[in-house]
Amino acid sequence: MKELKVIAFTHKTTDISNIGKLHIDAANRKERLSRLKDLGISELMYLSTCNRVEFIFVHDEELSASFNYSFFSVFNPDWDDSDIKWALENCTMFEGEEAVKHTFQIASSLDSLVVGEREIITQVRKSFDECSKLELTGPIIRLLINKTIESAKEIYTKTNIARNPISIVSLAYRKLREVGIKDNSRILVIGAGETNTNMCRFLSKHGLKNLTLFNRTLSKAEFLTNHIGGRALSLDQLSTFNEGFDLLVTCTGSEDHIVTPEIYKNLLGKETNKKTIIDIAIPYDIHPEVVEKNNVNYIEIKALKEVSESNLKKREEELTACQALIEEQIIAFKLAFKERKVELAMQAVPQKIKEIKELAMNEVFIKEMDAMTVENKEVLDKMLAYIEKKYISVPMKMAKEILLEKEA
Repeated sequence: MKELKVIAFTHKTTDISNIGKLHIDAANRKERLSRLKDLGISELMYLSTCNRVEFIFVHDEELSASFNYSFFSVFNPDWDDSDIKWALENCTMFEGEEAVKHTFQIASSLDSLVVGEREIITQVRKSFDECSKLELTGPIIRLLINKTIESAKEIYTKTNIARNPISIVSLAYRKLREVGIKDNSRILVIGAGETNTNMCRFLSKHGLKNLTLFNRTLSKAEFLTNHIGGRALSLDQLSTFNEGFDLLVTCTGSEDHIVTPEIYKNLLGKETNKKTIIDIAIPYDIHPEVVEKNNVNYIEIKALKEVSESNLKKREEELTACQALIEEQIIAFKLAFKERKVELAMQAVPQKIKEIKELAMNEVFIKEMDAMTVENKEVLDKMLAYIEKKYISVPMKMAKEILLEKEA
């Protein structure tokens, strides 16, 4: 398995804000990733998410300083020495069994920013499918990803690693469902920072798309609504907005309360029914008087964090069981990998046998063949074809049996 390699950039070693340096637009991926294969890489998979970029590849040589420098030089020809130095200092490299283990941990979300979040397994599968369509992958990475998905599914099934949500966004969404929020609810969102961006995407993904987003920088709000739907307004327009709402979500970096009693009264318009408010800002964006004097379901960051910390402890208790399952899966992968290597090696056998048969009939025994009748030639052809077919299957079967005996 030494030829399996991973070059990883994750939240553990890299500032998430810099992950974007490694992003490749979909339209350019085939060209840029194909250039990397010119370095002697036979198979390549590129995984890019909001908090990680992974290069999973097959390469016969050990990773070295010169290869790594060439890798990043080819990855982005526009990079100068300082960019390449940044990449070399911020990446983590894995080879052989460690590369397999790391890949298993990715899909099982054990290496994720939010441990136990299932979304990563879909991202891994999607990235493999895309790279496969671009003709970048091959049989080794296909086997690795198939076993990786199997391993992740077993972990999610046999452990409780994903059963207690810990992200603020997912916990807030669960609270919304508990209070009976509907898909057609009118949602006001104040702030377009990272947390609210994740919240908006989460809400949109689950069918809540009737969004009005207020932000100090209007272009940032417009960028988000262009991707998920809804409308964008300047934060200055919040104080005059009077169209009513069902859900108010706010998370800004303001030191003062964004939603004062006066602004809240205006936001209601003429509506008097119970509203839901999610305040995930520190300090709070909602003035205390708004909560005290109005009919609201109030969901705030402190309570969500307490649940998150409790659930995180429960997930951490599952890590030992998860790691044990991964070790079992690695053992199974080693055997499957060896079997696959035998199959790949045996792919050349049919052509070799065919060449030997043609040499025997057309050169070595040509005189004897000329002396044979048409009927005898037909019988000989059938016999050789039978032997050829059996001879291909026998060494494959024997090789696998020998392999299994060694592993026993």
